[in-house]
Amino acid sequence: MDALFIGGTMLRRGLLTPGNPARIVRQFAALGRWGFGLAGELRQAAARSPQQIAIIDDQRQISYETLLDRAERLARSLPVAPGERVGLLCRNSARMIEALIGVTTLGADPVLMNTGLSPHQLATVAKDQGLRALILDDEFAPRVALVDGVEKIGEERFEQLIAGAPAAVTHPPERPGRTIVLTSGTTGVPKGARRPTPGGFRPLCSVIDRIPLRARDRVLIAAPLFHTWGFAGLQIALALRATVVLRRKFEPAAILDDLDRHGCHGMIAVPVMVQQLMELPPPARRPALRVVAVSGSALPGGLATRFMDRYGDVLYNLYGSTEASWASIATPADLRAAPHTAGRPPYGTRVAVLGENGEPVPAGAVGRLFVGNEMLFEGYTNGSARTMHGGLLATGDLGHLDADGRVFVDGREDDMIVSGGENVHPAEVEDLLADLPQVREVAVIGVPDDEYGQRLAAYLVLRDGETLDPEAVREHVRQHRARFSVPRDVVFLAALPRNATGKVVGRELPRPAA
Repeated sequence: MDALFIGGTMLRRGLLTPGNPARIVRQFAALGRWGFGLAGELRQAAARSPQQIAIIDDQRQISYETLLDRAERLARSLPVAPGERVGLLCRNSARMIEALIGVTTLGADPVLMNTGLSPHQLATVAKDQGLRALILDDEFAPRVALVDGVEKIGEERFEQLIAGAPAAVTHPPERPGRTIVLTSGTTGVPKGARRPTPGGFRPLCSVIDRIPLRARDRVLIAAPLFHTWGFAGLQIALALRATVVLRRKFEPAAILDDLDRHGCHGMIAVPVMVQQLMELPPPARRPALRVVAVSGSALPGGLATRFMDRYGDVLYNLYGSTEASWASIATPADLRAAPHTAGRPPYGTRVAVLGENGEPVPAGAVGRLFVGNEMLFEGYTNGSARTMHGGLLATGDLGHLDADGRVFVDGREDDMIVSGGENVHPAEVEDLLADLPQVREVAVIGVPDDEYGQRLAAYLVLRDGETLDPEAVREHVRQHRARFSVPRDVVFLAALPRNATGKVVGRELPRPAA
């Protein structure tokens, strides 16, 4: 069954097209020797399509052949031993990808550092992860002043290492480098999660079966490469021998220009980016997109429908996490039928909604979401782990399945509050308020309450020129939800505090008095 699924998917996505026989032999030989990690995927792409443009960023474009050469030279010259850890503090660029693949080619472990971390957080992460070196963009040099005992490699030193190194790494390392992705850190210092290396074609095919990216597409990766979804987008793009379009910082108007100028077929993004694109006037010419794949947080309100009405039925929503990789994927048809759905589990993935006793709950009932697939993380670098049940990993979310088997995420387990003895899910109220035409973005959280233990507080950012009365907000919730879901506190802000991946940082929201 796996062979039929994999073969059929690869054929539909253009991965089994005829080509130069010698190159095809070298392509599969590279995968056989180097495996399905980034180092192996780059080598197979360079073997099959050496002159194909691999990356277009703000400063340059380079072929697969050149990308491989630079990554190998970096691996030969880095002052790091196999098995050691190297932090990467870089924005989306060719250099970030060269560093990532160079480190893994050496057999060292790259640690993907969030560019939004504070100096204190960066110093703590560097110490916790035991970094031997730190490769960074020059703009971050002042921010790593507190990082001690780590060799810092800025942009000039990076180029010197490549220029002065011999070419060609002919043998894989004894121990393949393992990528460490940091959790979001929205509630404190991020933890390191060890990502597994794919063991074959099935993980790739499970995703591209639902998200129809094709071989040699042009794909703009707007999600940060240090983020699980941006990193996954890079893995998919290299496997497809795609041309990756990058921009150091997300600027909505510039992104629209890139999509048109480079003729992009796909975009990898996080939901807040899609939301910001919708705040621009409609483009004079619709981009030639077949796929806009988002992940990382819920799609607010009716965003999915509004986006597809403007850009066509091209939106795909992947629900997953750093620890679980993916759990479900919503296609445009799913989102048209149920705009808030997270879709259905792809091939090889199982999702279960379990109650307090660990038994499955009926369709429509809310429970804890568990997922199982071959790409579950290998544990946190600090030795801690996530709850498992029957081989399934707890996502940390609450959710439910509808009668058609679609997954819905109802909020984080630790976000649910108990107000006057009633269970209240802030995400449910967020979705309701996001549909108000005056509201650009909203966050709802639980805060302490002297009488009820906890209550909801709503934080709203209004669209330019719009006004809204706090009592009108409460009345809207009162008409559509139970009384205990009505937020007593309604706070208007100029912007919500977000991290570099677009997630709202709840601890930075102003707290009302109890």
